[in-house]
Amino acid sequence: MPNPIVFFEIGCADAAGTTEFYQKLFDWNMSPMPTGALITPDEGIPGQINSLGHEPHQYTTFYVQVDDVAASIEKVKELGGKLIVGPVPIPTGTFAWISDPGGNVIGLWKSS
Repeated sequence: MPNPIVFFEIGCADAAGTTEFYQKLFDWNMSPMPTGALITPDEGIPGQINSLGHEPHQYTTFYVQVDDVAASIEKVKELGGKLIVGPVPIPTGTFAWISDPGGNVIGLWKSS
């Protein structure tokens, strides 16, 4: 698959409570981070519990690896989708949130 799913995120208002819930439910390996917890599974896709501190509080999304975030955003627009957030550079890469024409939100990701 040329553009694999590489990460997932669970948004919440209560990072500590949400982290505890998923750790107890699935026995996930979690490392604390300032806004929640990093999920580092022995198998499968890594992810995070994240409290943004603003709306949207409750969300789930997955991130698709792309070669070029800006070019992917343009293709999203050409196909009738919308840019929701970004692109946002962070120390490990760049991400953006887009929505398809039906309103489903997913993330785009390019490693540094």
